[in-house]
Amino acid sequence: MNTLNTSTLAALEEMLQNSARSAPPDYLPIYFAGGTNAPQMIGHINPEFIPFIQHSLREDPIPDIALAHEALHLAMLKPLELSARLSILAQRMRQAGFIQGWRNEEFAWLDQNGHEYFRLERAAFRTFGFRSMASHINGYTKAGNLWLGRRSENKATDPGRLDNLASGGIAADETPLMNARRELWEEAGVPPQIAAAISPVGRIHMRRPIPGRGFHDEQLFIYDLELSENFIPTNHDGEVSGFIEISITEAAARILADEFTSDAAFVTADFILRQHPSL
Repeated sequence: MNTLNTSTLAALEEMLQNSARSAPPDYLPIYFAGGTNAPQMIGHINPEFIPFIQHSLREDPIPDIALAHEALHLAMLKPLELSARLSILAQRMRQAGFIQGWRNEEFAWLDQNGHEYFRLERAAFRTFGFRSMASHINGYTKAGNLWLGRRSENKATDPGRLDNLASGGIAADETPLMNARRELWEEAGVPPQIAAAISPVGRIHMRRPIPGRGFHDEQLFIYDLELSENFIPTNHDGEVSGFIEISITEAAARILADEFTSDAAFVTADFILRQHPSL
């Protein structure tokens, strides 16, 4: 039975309304400015990191990166140049133990028009609070059940928690659709001919502080994929320990019991609420 009571639906709705939190007041903003462009805030730094950055830049300055009392300032440079400057600072912070789970994979920072201004190691995006992007795919059946993956215990973030059928950070040279199809194969064994049927259904902006790590600012691109009743997901990349097929009612209960990753909880709640438009 996939009927949910009003209080459960209201709780999911309230959760989604609070998906994008403001940075704590003691987090130091990062401003990007130069030329005729007005300065814009593009990140936030955990106050625990500031003394190290201050000491590092004082002892060995990095051109075009300046730490002031009120903010960290980045000059407007060509994307390659700014990427190189930020990479120096990120490597220093990695060596000092402030960046965990280094992946040797780059994310791109894009403005609201889709223009790329720099690239940086993906593990450093949370450290600086830069906005990243990810794709999430809801896998569902005609019966109305959801397929969920359980993250490997070896994952650097959220080990053992429930996730969507497939999800993943969008690399610098990927589009959301390319990423979604790749993740469907790697994480859930969905072949290209089935993955081609995914439907884009929306986007969620997620922002939250992560104690000891930084600020998670991410645009989640959401897709739905109807799966046949005889399809069984199979992981290929070792990032998922297993899959479960559950009803929407059970999925809602597990969300409210805090069994999901934060990202997947929002995406799954959005799916559930779209199945109950009367709220």
